[in-house]
Amino acid sequence: MSTQILNLTENLYHYLLSVGVRDSEILQQLREENAQHPRAVMQISPEQGQFMGLLIQLLGVKKALEVGVFTGYSSLIVAMAMPNDGRLIACDISDEYTAMARKYWEKAGVAHKVDLRIAPALETLNQLITEGHSNSFDFAFIDADKSNYDNYYERALQLVRPGGLIAVDNVLWSGRVATPLNKQDNRTKRIHSLNEKIHADERVSISLVPIADGLMLAMKR
Repeated sequence: MSTQILNLTENLYHYLLSVGVRDSEILQQLREENAQHPRAVMQISPEQGQFMGLLIQLLGVKKALEVGVFTGYSSLIVAMAMPNDGRLIACDISDEYTAMARKYWEKAGVAHKVDLRIAPALETLNQLITEGHSNSFDFAFIDADKSNYDNYYERALQLVRPGGLIAVDNVLWSGRVATPLNKQDNRTKRIHSLNEKIHADERVSISLVPIADGLMLAMKR
């Protein structure tokens, strides 16, 4: 037994994928096409996607929010895991990147579940609050520009219902969050600051899951 997280060698990681991820052809196709994208590293990993899909099913999510769509891998997983009448509001600023997402939502037969909002995410989140959607979302996934992570978290906290879950991606930031503060760049400092804030935030119950680049889970109390 071990009291710490195992160091995943390449061999062990491939074993993890072989027994821990029930993949589908549509997800494989999206990953393969995304791999040709110059910013392919922005896509979440297969094991993280599998984990998020399970969370969606466990929570019985019918209304979800995503901040940062890119080519659509995480939104596809969320939409596929929701019931047929589920709804995902997906926020992004790029028609170019999300064109791939739209294609795969259509191929998977889940496009009717996804409401893509092309606009600065803060504008969309503020609009949802103004329209009376506070305390109505079951799940929110934040994976966008790090400079606004705190703003996205605060808006998501307003929009998610008590008992709903906020998932914040990249919170370990390739280990850079653990370097001395005087050696951290601005984005690293922003993530480090949010981690500290969520750790002390009595409005939520938390767990930082060391999967992929780190996934902070915060359940609204």
